[in-house]
Amino acid sequence: MNVLSIIAKKRDKKVLSKEEIDYFIKEYTAGNITDYQAAAWIMAVYINGMNNEEITNLTLAMANSGDTLDLSDISDVIVDKHSTGGVGDKITLILMPIIASIGIPVAKMSGRGLGFTGGTIDKLESIPGYNVNLSIEEFKENVKEIGISLIAANLNLAPADKKIYALRDTIACTANIPLIASSVMSKKIAAGANKIVIDITCGAGAFMKNLKDAKELAQMMIKIGRLAGREVRCVITNMDEPVGNAIGNNLEVIEAINALKNNEMTDDVREIVMALGTQMILMSGTTQDQTEAQNLINDAIISGRAYEKFVELVDRQGGNIACLQDTELFEKAEFVIPVFAEERGALKSIDTERIGNVSVYLGAGRMKKEDTIDYSAGIIMNQKIGNVIEVGQILAYIHTNEKDKIDGSIKNIKEAFVLDPKKVAKTKPVLGIIK
Repeated sequence: MNVLSIIAKKRDKKVLSKEEIDYFIKEYTAGNITDYQAAAWIMAVYINGMNNEEITNLTLAMANSGDTLDLSDISDVIVDKHSTGGVGDKITLILMPIIASIGIPVAKMSGRGLGFTGGTIDKLESIPGYNVNLSIEEFKENVKEIGISLIAANLNLAPADKKIYALRDTIACTANIPLIASSVMSKKIAAGANKIVIDITCGAGAFMKNLKDAKELAQMMIKIGRLAGREVRCVITNMDEPVGNAIGNNLEVIEAINALKNNEMTDDVREIVMALGTQMILMSGTTQDQTEAQNLINDAIISGRAYEKFVELVDRQGGNIACLQDTELFEKAEFVIPVFAEERGALKSIDTERIGNVSVYLGAGRMKKEDTIDYSAGIIMNQKIGNVIEVGQILAYIHTNEKDKIDGSIKNIKEAFVLDPKKVAKTKPVLGIIK
C-alpha cells in the first residue's frame, strides 16, 4: 500500500477501502505524506466524491488520529453545537451562555475563520485578555465549576482534520459534502459530546448554496453520528443574508452582548437561537416539551442569567469583563464610513459571500494563514432583504483602520445589494430541522 496508488484510485473514481483511508490519514498525520500529495488526494475527493462508507471511514480515521476526550465525569449527557460557517454568525456567543444558564453543561471547542466565514475563536480573542488556549484539565474544571468553557480546538484532537482543514482552504476545496461532513463529525466525535446539534448554513454566504445540498449534508452527518454512537440533529439556517447586523470580530461580540442583555436582538438571530437552543434542550433530556424549552430560553435572557453566565465565562478565562459592562471600551476602528444607496427599491438579494470577503479584505479575517486579524474591522449591515430602501439611505457602515481600502469596499458593498422596484418578501431564517 502506498500513497500514489491511493491518490490514483480516487482520481479514477474508485472506492477506497477502510485500510487505505486509515493508512492515508495515519501517514499524513505523521508527516510521511507531503502536503502536495495530500492536496492531490483532497482535490480528487472534491471532484469525484465519496460514498457513505468512505465518508464514515474517513471521519473515524480523523477522529482517532489523536486524542479523544472523555467528558463522562462531567455529565452522562454532553450536548454540543457546531455551525458549518457563515457571515456574521455570532450564534455560539449568544446560545451557549443561554444553555449553560439553564443548567446544561457546555464544553465547546471552536475554530477560527475559514475563507469568507468568521470563526468563534477569533471573536472570543477580540475580548481583551480572553484565553482560548486552556489545558484539558482547565477546560473540564471550568465546565464542572461554572457550567461552561469555550476554547480553541488546539488540543491533540483530530489532528488529521486540522491539517486537511487548513489545506482545503488554500486549494479552493472547502465547499464539498464528504470533506465538510467528515471534518465536522471527526471533531465532534473526538471532543466527547454524545448529543450534537449542527447548524447547517445554506445560501449565498454559506458553503452549501442550496437546500438540496444542505439536506444531503445533514443526512450524511446524522448517518455518521449513528454509526459512531452519537445522536445528531441538524437545523438548516438561511445564509442568503448575514446573520444579524454585525460582521467582524468585536463588532459581533458587541452584538452578542446586547442580545444577552436583552437590549437588542434581530428577528433572524432570535429565531436561529430559539431553533438550535430548543433542540439542544430537548436532546439533553431537560424537558421533552418544545414550548417549555422555548420558555426556558426566553426566561434565561429576560432574567439576565444568560448574560451573567457569559460574564462568568469571560472572567474565568481571563477576559476583561469591563468591556462587557461597557462595550464602548472595545477597540474602535479609526474609520467608520457609511455606504449610501444610490437608487430606490426593495432589497431583493445580497451577495453575502462578497460581503464576507469585503470584511476579510478590511482586516476582519485572514487572506493568508499567517495574516493578523484586526479585531475592530468589519461591517455593520443596516438593511435586511425585503426592506424598502430610499435614495441616500445607509446600506451599511465600513469599520477599518486602512484608509486605502475604503473606496474599493464601498464599491463592492453597493454591488452586493440588488434592488427590485416590486415588493420583496423577508427571508425565512430557519429552513428546516432534520433528525
